[in-house]
Amino acid sequence: MSLQVMSVVPLEKGKARIRFDDGTEVVLYKGEIRKLGIEEGCVVTEAVYDKILNEILGKRAIKRAMHLLEKQDRTERQLYDKLKQNGYPESCIESAIAYVKSYHYIDDFRYASTYIRYHQEKKSRQKLKMELMAKGIGRDLVDAALEEEYVSDDQKKIAELLQKRHYSFEDADVSEQRKNYQFLLRRGFKSSDILHVMKQERQ
Repeated sequence: MSLQVMSVVPLEKGKARIRFDDGTEVVLYKGEIRKLGIEEGCVVTEAVYDKILNEILGKRAIKRAMHLLEKQDRTERQLYDKLKQNGYPESCIESAIAYVKSYHYIDDFRYASTYIRYHQEKKSRQKLKMELMAKGIGRDLVDAALEEEYVSDDQKKIAELLQKRHYSFEDADVSEQRKNYQFLLRRGFKSSDILHVMKQERQ
């Protein structure tokens, strides 16, 4: 198998994007491109292509993944998106993710559990679930983490938030009631819990 180089586009920081005739794109340093003898219109052998993916970009993707995880914990989806944004080919991204997963440097269940423990005092169960799923964590993992970690009482939390907002159950007019009701809905609390607390406080 051989591939033709369709274009070599200069980028910042001494890099260039190479596009092959099969649609694959890779980003290499200009020094690496010169060393490999790559230029627009040339044909790249299978051996050279494998060297680019495995020896150069494969190792670089792993190092980049490790660097990203040193800065902050990430979900598998977040790490994938970041590496994709950095211009790594699909095969290199998959290999890098498999590597860090094998050492438990990424663990979506651990991430979800930590996130729930840290945020549950301010957010409802449903809000936490929505946010974690938006980060790319599967529903089953999120549900399992919530079952294990979530201990907050949503109705108690609603009452505390309303108190912090200096909401007076006795003096609030209809407009203020609606405003606070909508605020709590946006936080992910159930309508039934919000109304229960408001009704209870008015008794």
